[in-house]
Amino acid sequence: QVQLAESGGGLVQAGGSLRLSCKFDGFDGVIFSWYVMGWYRQAPGKQRELVTTITPGASTSYEDSVKGRFTISRDQVNHMVYLQMNSLKPEDTAVYYCYAKDLRDYQPDYWGQGTQVIVSL
Repeated sequence: QVQLAESGGGLVQAGGSLRLSCKFDGFDGVIFSWYVMGWYRQAPGKQRELVTTITPGASTSYEDSVKGRFTISRDQVNHMVYLQMNSLKPEDTAVYYCYAKDLRDYQPDYWGQGTQVIVSL
C-alpha cells in the first residue's frame, strides 16, 4: 500500500514559479525505489495528461509543453518528489496529481488527491 500527499499548489501570476511536493508513504514493506514517480495534471474540461516522470535512477521525461520550464526531482532518503515549475503560463492551470507506478508486475499504481495550480495573467 502507498499513500501520496501533494502540497505546494496555489495562485501565481504568469511568469512566476511554484514548487510542488509529494510525500510517498509506503506500507507493508513497500520500497520507494520500486516506483517510477510522476506528475499528471488535469485542466477544467480536459483529460488528465502526463506532465513528467522520474525513474528510481533519476532518469526524467517531460511533456513537450513543459520542457525547459519544469523540473522533476526525487529525494530517495526522505521519499519525496518535487516539481519545480518556472515561467508559468495560464495554460498550466490545472489540478496536479502525484503518481506512483510500481515497476513490479501486476501491482497497482497510486495517485494523490491533487493540488490546484492557478496561473493568472
